[in-house]
Amino acid sequence: MPGYPVGMGFWREKVVLVTGGSSGLGRVIAEAFAAAGAKLAVVGLEGPQVDQAAAAMQAAGHDALGLPADITRQEDVERSIDRVLERFGRLDVLVNNAGRSMRGGLLETTAEQFRDLMELNLIAAVRCTRAAVPHLLERRGHVVNIGSLASKAASRWVGAYPATKFAVAAYSQQLRLELGPQGLHVLLVCPGPIRRKSPRLYPLEGVEDVPKRARSPGAGVRLPPVAPERLAEAILRACQRRKLELVLPARARILFAISSIWPTLGDWIIGKMSG
Repeated sequence: MPGYPVGMGFWREKVVLVTGGSSGLGRVIAEAFAAAGAKLAVVGLEGPQVDQAAAAMQAAGHDALGLPADITRQEDVERSIDRVLERFGRLDVLVNNAGRSMRGGLLETTAEQFRDLMELNLIAAVRCTRAAVPHLLERRGHVVNIGSLASKAASRWVGAYPATKFAVAAYSQQLRLELGPQGLHVLLVCPGPIRRKSPRLYPLEGVEDVPKRARSPGAGVRLPPVAPERLAEAILRACQRRKLELVLPARARILFAISSIWPTLGDWIIGKMSG
């Protein structure tokens, strides 16, 4: 992977738990930490996929533990943290990566769909963080919350997704304010659409007429995709520097500032970008 390894001295022997770490962006993040010398706990829903990811890291010479778990279940979260401590004796980084997007018109998105997506994108991260923080504080460790550009600016045709990611941003700030003085580092990561090897279309979750372009990554917003390897590398560096936020592409911050100061103009720009 381009640019690896990063921070070999800094990350050597540290223990990193990545939720949703058996595939996609989560796996790339896990592999980046492993390449930098960390020990990995890979958490995912599908047992065979988790085992395969952990085996691949072990074959590459890394110390990795696969943990099949449903992180929307408190008992699974607690069992996973216990397994990490039994195996490695410590925990230095929690990466709350597990989550999903959706596609649908806002009024056609039901309250139940809002609740289900909030359960995975926010509440599961809360469960994992609450279980991990006592151990992270012992190490002046890190919580990495994978948000989205949708954590800062909403878009059309993505149903409950922006509401859940805005909540992740607020939760990250609250963690910083309350636990930062005790030594916890919290990083909110807000990436645009992630580059994939093969095109992906998100399924529609209603019967409404949603433009076909909205089913693509980024919901049709015209942005260049972010290379997952580049994002993973940036996350490691941001943790080393204890940065508070990471936004890719960085120029999206201009839109966030405009939307905050002048909402009418911000909405117009977003409409043009996704029109």
